[in-house]
Amino acid sequence: MTRFSPPGQEGCRAQRDGVVDPALDTTPSSASPRPPLLIEEGKARLGLYAKLTLVAVFWGGMYTAGRILAQLLPHFTAATLRFAVASVILIALTRAREGELPRLDRRWVAAVLALALTGVFLFNAFFFGSLERIGAGRGALIMALNPLGIAIGAWLFFGDRMTRVRWLGIALALAGAAVVVSRGEPATLVEGAIGLGELLMMGSALCWVAYTLIGRTVLAGMTPLGATAWAAMIGTPMLAACAVFEQPWAAVAAMPAEGWWAVAYLGTFGTVFAFLWFYEGVQRIGPARAGVFINLVPVFGVAIGAYVLGEPVPASLVLGGLMVIAGVTAANQPTRPPHSSR
Repeated sequence: MTRFSPPGQEGCRAQRDGVVDPALDTTPSSASPRPPLLIEEGKARLGLYAKLTLVAVFWGGMYTAGRILAQLLPHFTAATLRFAVASVILIALTRAREGELPRLDRRWVAAVLALALTGVFLFNAFFFGSLERIGAGRGALIMALNPLGIAIGAWLFFGDRMTRVRWLGIALALAGAAVVVSRGEPATLVEGAIGLGELLMMGSALCWVAYTLIGRTVLAGMTPLGATAWAAMIGTPMLAACAVFEQPWAAVAAMPAEGWWAVAYLGTFGTVFAFLWFYEGVQRIGPARAGVFINLVPVFGVAIGAYVLGEPVPASLVLGGLMVIAGVTAANQPTRPPHSSR
């Protein structure tokens, strides 16, 4: 007579004997093959992380491309060419993804004008003016301070909570910036030993802080892509109007191929693709987790500047850069809401 075992008995005996037959193993096991849906989700998540890493690479490379272009063209002319390329692509993408540009109604006119002024016009004027005078790596590390400005601005204007850890992170990052700017001798800052290039990059960082905080309000009524397209459309003519006074015609006509490659890079990878992939990350995993990848920007900025331009990487740049990155990471830790009494 055939003996029937209760369900699971054979599986238990097999496990007890040290041999597990997949056909008999009825226990839920973490070693069992992952469902296809989980595998696809894992691949999608890895793909997103790869995109966010490339965002940091693209933004890090902006400083090298900007340094090249700033040696070849006047500042407003360089910025105009960059955003002429970016505007065309942004408008095309907005129409392709959203059907049309968002209507710029009366409520948002002043705010979008402010976006164009801070994030396109002034940011680029300071950016290219700085990179004419300082190296790409130094510029990237100074610009790495802008998340601190955003955190402080959100605290001042939007009531975001600040914890002790975040304040300590801000202090550490500022100390690191002092090491970078002073080339390892912070005491010289008291004597005013800071160059115009460093000051201009700080101005660029402050402009980006303002752009981000203004954008926080605008995004309540507009998509990120639409708001950026409008800012570029308005800011580009502002840059072009100033570029005319630079009389750049001879410089543009004589610009070598590497200059045009820098324009193409800044307008596409450094502006459009980096923006789109970063906001894809914000939408899928949230701003805090996506923002962690921004801490890689100065690392790639220094590395690309050293590799492409042969810029030196002194110990003060490494030490100050590590302090800045650690401080920015601490300052941007998500805060927990206050404990509520039960």
